[in-house]
Amino acid sequence: MDTKKPKQQKKHAGVMRGRFSGRIGYVLAVAGSAVGLGNIWRFPYLAAKYGGGIFLLVYLILTVTFGYVLIVSETTLGRMTKKSPVGAFHAFGKRLPFHFGGWINAVVPMLIVPYYCVIGGWVLKYLFEYLRGSAGILAKDGYFTEFMTSSGSVLFWFVLFSSLVFFVILAGVRQGVERVSKIMMPVLVVLAVFVAVYSVTRPGAFEGVKYFLIPKFEDFSWLTVVAAMGQMFYSLSIAMGILYTYGSYIGKEVDIEKSTIQVEFFDAAIAFLAGLMIIPAVFAFSGGDMETLQAGPSLTFITLPKIFASMGVGTIAGVAFFLMFLFAALTSAISLLETSVSTLEDELHVSRPKGCLIMCAVMLVIGSLSSLGYGALDFVSIFGMAFLDFFDFMTNSVMMPLAALATCMLIIRVVGFDKMDAEIECSSAFRRKKLYHFFLRYLAPVCIAIILVSSIANVLGIISL
Repeated sequence: MDTKKPKQQKKHAGVMRGRFSGRIGYVLAVAGSAVGLGNIWRFPYLAAKYGGGIFLLVYLILTVTFGYVLIVSETTLGRMTKKSPVGAFHAFGKRLPFHFGGWINAVVPMLIVPYYCVIGGWVLKYLFEYLRGSAGILAKDGYFTEFMTSSGSVLFWFVLFSSLVFFVILAGVRQGVERVSKIMMPVLVVLAVFVAVYSVTRPGAFEGVKYFLIPKFEDFSWLTVVAAMGQMFYSLSIAMGILYTYGSYIGKEVDIEKSTIQVEFFDAAIAFLAGLMIIPAVFAFSGGDMETLQAGPSLTFITLPKIFASMGVGTIAGVAFFLMFLFAALTSAISLLETSVSTLEDELHVSRPKGCLIMCAVMLVIGSLSSLGYGALDFVSIFGMAFLDFFDFMTNSVMMPLAALATCMLIIRVVGFDKMDAEIECSSAFRRKKLYHFFLRYLAPVCIAIILVSSIANVLGIISL
């Protein structure tokens, strides 16, 4: 027997716990989680809206400071306790604050993954249509609205996408999550580079490249910082319980700091490529029309098909883009569902198949509501929002900031920097230790509070983001 080979599972607190094979498997899994709808769908339209180059600059600064601190914190607590979020918090106390902090980190992915799979279904539908050669149909006015309101079709694609995700989770940590990440992430990068090169070489696209890459400080505003901070939060999988769970799957030999830097680089690189894929293409299509550029969330499903159709090879570009988009959506949905199932395994002491069965029921309820919210159930609204919009607001604008704040308070007031430093330094040089201490102690709680307040104010119409 090879005693140096990592064990597939580790017995911990009565639960057979899965493990990644090593640092590469862990990094690709976390990168797969981070690189998802946030990068491919959300980042380009926010960058377009908030000044292009200046938004990119602010986002990168926040990623290597604030983002680094929270990734390291959650991963370290996961490895230290060998537990998903609820167990990690309970390891330091059983009082109410610990229950709240653990469960809010755990519930976030359980609420996100159902509606995330609805959007994943949209991506799968568009890829299917491009493979059928329907590029012209997808570019027609009103196509996306017609699809969204056809409840049966949306439900079908939601169930199909969800089934793909469940298939991977049932296979386990190493054979499912890690193996899929190792295949999909390199392919995703290749496709992203291909589409980006295609986009920036279109006639008129160079003005879009300049808009995206050259910061104009006159476009800077406080809302740029708030928007970039919210995007960083969303795209790095912070405060979703994912990093706790994946951290619990790694051994003491994995360099947490080095792994975090690699995840930061991967996330920033894909966001950068997503911007190059979409913004120059919009300039080439519209001549730099700001109304088209700032189309917002509809940029991917309404504006891009029109752009692809206008370029002569819309089918090829559409297949490449939506295949890449599908891989990104799948890897993120897998990480969200893995975290949810891991929590159920830990806290309810159920097997992986039973945990998947419970999550299947949760996803059917929330996912169906989200699917039908623009069609058969469009007469129902919560605070003026359809079901999908409401779940998105509650998780991203309210629960995630609270979850991150709970993590900061746990470290500052209970765990302490000495224990965190010791856990990190058992495998890492920890070169950013001073930055980590300063940001976590003084800036992170303030930044998180700003995200929470500004997001709620935006929904209430007090400010516009």
